[in-house]
Formats: sequence, structure tokens, C-alpha cells
Amino acid sequence: MSATEAAAATPVVEKSDNHADAHDVKLTPLLAFKYVASLGLMVFSMVLVGALIFTKNTRVAQEASPWVSLIVLILAVLWLTMIEGQQASLVGLPPVDPDLYKDSHPMTYKNAAIAFKGDNLDRYLMGRQFMVLLVVFVINQCASPMDPSADVLGLPDGVKTVFLDVPGLGMIIFTCILGQLTTQVNASHCMIDTINNYFALFTLYTTMVVEFSGIMHASYLIQNILSGISGKPIMTNEEPRTGFTFAFFWGRVVMSVAILSFCMAATLVALFNGQTSISTKYPSITPGISVFLFFFFMAIVGMLEGMQIAFFAVAKLPANERGTSFFGRKTCELLFKGNGENLPGFMIGRQLTVVASFFLVGSITSMNIEPGTGENIFGVSDSAQTFLNYGFQGAVITTILASISWQLAASAFPIAFLNNPVTYILLCVALFLEFTGLCSGAWVLARVLKTTLKYQYDEVYVGTPEERAANNHADKAYGDDMGHLAGAGFRGYACGSRDALDGPIEEIAADEGA
Repeated sequence: MSATEAAAATPVVEKSDNHADAHDVKLTPLLAFKYVASLGLMVFSMVLVGALIFTKNTRVAQEASPWVSLIVLILAVLWLTMIEGQQASLVGLPPVDPDLYKDSHPMTYKNAAIAFKGDNLDRYLMGRQFMVLLVVFVINQCASPMDPSADVLGLPDGVKTVFLDVPGLGMIIFTCILGQLTTQVNASHCMIDTINNYFALFTLYTTMVVEFSGIMHASYLIQNILSGISGKPIMTNEEPRTGFTFAFFWGRVVMSVAILSFCMAATLVALFNGQTSISTKYPSITPGISVFLFFFFMAIVGMLEGMQIAFFAVAKLPANERGTSFFGRKTCELLFKGNGENLPGFMIGRQLTVVASFFLVGSITSMNIEPGTGENIFGVSDSAQTFLNYGFQGAVITTILASISWQLAASAFPIAFLNNPVTYILLCVALFLEFTGLCSGAWVLARVLKTTLKYQYDEVYVGTPEERAANNHADKAYGDDMGHLAGAGFRGYACGSRDALDGPIEEIAADEGA
């Protein structure tokens, strides 16, 4: 087929030329202040992290070298940006006809062809969820202080407490802005450009390998239990498992349950024996309180993961069906106030809270047992104890019990999550954190990155959903959410459409009505 014939065979959607302008947000003095202040805090946080590393006040810098710690940290943050951005692309593109970007973005098409085959998208999201936890735990080991009270650039104790100790604001801002929100903001509107590269394809393959390994397969057992309790069937695009496929699947489930059980047992024994990093940093915290904090922050992560699934699920329901209790109605009134402008606010505040909880869980689960002293957990080898000291078993526990399980539970019982008074409290906390503007700098960095990489808004390539429908390329509908993962809340943003991450929805509505 000649190039002319190939071009003629490629579907074409007539597009208007003013889409990019629709994404601009009016810059107000308050917004400008938040941008500048947030970027200033980010730079300050980066300086603090650098100082910690080169004074050997982080675990990796102390046990390896400052340069190893810095290089691993940079690579981890870079990979986190792709992990976060890719999922925004892959959960937004399924409804769009891939032939519309097949020729212009061949790597995006290849990513989509793999991810959208059968149930691969759910497999990707499960592997991705573990990778996010694993990478954040690596960042924690590379950049969080071993001794928060040690001198850092001569800063006063109050500043060190806020930025390095509790709540560890420096690490939270550093990770959220550089590793997560910047790329999420771009990927929510530049889905097609974001994954049009080999880095995205490598990340996709890696997540699929992680899922195939079976480490997270205990989540499928929980999925089946919740399906049975709720009476909702698990939606699948594949034939039922039989023979070897059936045995191999459930064999990995058994293996995963065994791994999870070991990780949980090892963590609890270390906590009760005072052999974790939290006991070293804060000797006054008793083992009982350490165990309580471990489950408390796991529950916070779980609630926030479940809330974002429940919120997107009930957004499809009529207003009078969204809440069936006092707190359920209060939650919906606050969340969907006006045209729903508080939903993106929650997503930003949620990100801050979840990352903070990840770091705290990482500190709680990492051990301080010196190999070769005869105190190894369950008598494991010295090399195994060295691995456990880094706390990566916490990533397994958190992914299965505090992330995926709660997402699945929320997809089965969204109204129950809304009716929970804790949901309302956490919503208020998340909205307050977003209001502070701590991570507002991510929007500035996103614009700089978009310009540097020459990203275009998706509608430049494939038009808006309305334009695609008008040109006989209407988007496919999403299936039932039961049993599906959503990954960071980016579930079903329409490719080529505005979403509330851009700015005030009232202005959008006014512009469209003009």
C-alpha cells in the first residue's frame, strides 16, 4: 500500500482549532502566590534532601554512598513520573478508536494494543500499584532522614520538625510535585503524547511482569470474596480459566497469600520487639503504639484509595441516590458542590495524604536488625535480613491490604463508603490540604514540561468526544466497574475533553454557554 493509500485509509476526524485555548486558566493574584510559594517550597525541599544525602543522614547514603543514594533517587523519581503519567493515559484511552492515532503515534498504539487486550488493563493497574509503592519506598530509603534531629544546614528545630520529621513536609512536596502531579496533570490532557515512547512501553512490560509473577495475586482472592458478598459478578473480557491456566492462576494466589502472611508476620514481630526504624527514631514510642500506628496509617491509605473509587462511581448516579445517610448526603453535597469543582481538589489533597502515609508506613516497616548478630527475623539469612531492613515487605502489605483491597471493596459497595463518617472527615482534610496550595507548583512545571517536550492536547490529534461522535468515531462506553482497579483516581476522563484538573468549572460552563 502506498503512503497516499495509507493516509486515505486512516480515519480522519474534523477538528476545530481553538481547543488549546480552552485549557487556559485565568491567573489571579492568589493563584500566582500559590504557584510561587509552592515552587519555593519544592526548591527548599530539594536542597534539604541533598543536604541529608551528602551528610549521610539517609539509609542508602549511609550504607552505600551519597552518590549512589542521589543517583537511585533521581532514577526512582523519573520512573515514578512515567508510572503515574502512563496510568492516566491508559485508563483514558480505551474508549477512543486506536486507528485515530495509529499512524501519528505508533508507540502509543503499541502500548494500547497490549494494555487493551483482554483483561490486561487490570493486570497493568495491579502491577502498577505495587510499583508505585515500591518506588516510593525506595525514595523513602534514599531521601528520608535516619536522624531528624541532626543538624541540617543550621536550620532551627521547628523547621526540621515540619520538613524532615513529622509530617515530613519536605519529602511529601518533593515526591508529589516532581514524581506524581506534574506528569498526571499533563497526561490527563496529553494522553497520546505521554506514552508515545519506549520508556512507557518498558514500564508497561515491567508492570505486566510484576503482575504475572503472582506476588499480588492474593488481591484476586479478595476480589472473588467481595464479588460473592456483594452479589456482583466480576466483569471480564476473557474466557473462564480451565485446566493448566486455572491451576497456574490459583497456585499463584496461594503463593501470594503465603508471601503476604510472611511479610505481615515479620513486620508484626519486628514491631513488637522494637526492631524497626520507628523505634530507633522515636524511642519513646512503645511497641504497642507502633503496631497501632501501622494499622492506622494503613487504614488511612485504604480509605483514601476506596474513596476515590466510590466518588467516581457515584458521580454517575442521580443526586438523590448518592447518599443514604446523614454523612453520605453531607459528603456528596460537599464533593459535588456547584458543578463538582471539589472533586479535583479532593484528588490533590488525597495525593498529599496518601504519600505522607506511604512514607510513614515505610518508616514503620523498615527494620534496624544488624545481620550477623543472631537476631534475624525467623532466623532468615543475613542477605534476606538486609533486604527486610529496607522495609520492602511493607510495600507488599500496603499494596494488597491498604490499596487494592479497598479499591475493590469500594467498587462493590460505593454507597457504604459514602455513608461512612470517616469519609466526610478525610474529604474535609483533603480539601484543606489542596486549598493550602502546597503542590500548586505542579501546574507550572507541567506547562514547562509540556512546552519542552512539545506535547499537544489530545483533541489536536483525535478531536473532542463530541467531534469524534459527529464524525462516526464515537467513543466506546466503559463497562461496569465491579472488580476493576482505577489507579490514582484517573478513571474515565474522556480523551480530548476538559476535566476539572484545569481550573474552575464555572468558567468552563460560562465559556461554553457564550
